[in-house]
Amino acid sequence: MLVGERMKHPVITINPEMPIAEALNMMKREHIRRTPVIKDGKLVGIVSDIDLLNASPSPVTSLSVWELNYLLGKITISEIMTRKVLTVTEDTPIEEAARIMADNKIGGLPVMRNSHIVGIITETDLFKIFLELMGARFLGVRATILVQDKPGQLARLTQAISSAGGDFVAFGMFHGEDSSNRMVTFKVAGLSKEQVKAIVEPIVEGLVDLRES
Repeated sequence: MLVGERMKHPVITINPEMPIAEALNMMKREHIRRTPVIKDGKLVGIVSDIDLLNASPSPVTSLSVWELNYLLGKITISEIMTRKVLTVTEDTPIEEAARIMADNKIGGLPVMRNSHIVGIITETDLFKIFLELMGARFLGVRATILVQDKPGQLARLTQAISSAGGDFVAFGMFHGEDSSNRMVTFKVAGLSKEQVKAIVEPIVEGLVDLRES
């Protein structure tokens, strides 16, 4: 899966001269948490709702409402935006975008085509993909198992489930307890919990969790 398949587009953008109060109202209205900053068609920064809230006067300030409005009208996006923006392209693998966000502790990445912005990929998009990957919206039997980290183990597992009439609706592999094994979580339809247990126990290293969900 590539970023271009799951990015949001078209992108809601703002210009660097917009007052922060106007930008915050726009974000609330559009239900977004971050937006790229564009000047003369070029990406010059990115700003989040947290940036805007941090730049706003404290709610316990002694300033009057008129003084607050005056100050908010003076502060523009260009003064608070992040100027060094990390970006990805449409053909970036989705897991690479997730790695960039996690490593840099950011919640979104503008998607570029040449020098033009064509979309944005956010942590919310990644959460939705994770829900799909784990089959969270489908009913079935969910199992977490440990398998030996050697060739043929997954084929043995999937063949056993399929031969018994099970239909995989989700499948994910993760780090195991040590370097000798891997943890696998899958969800299947068409089999009972008891059937899944009887199938996997003889062929896996350990049954960690088994439930209907």
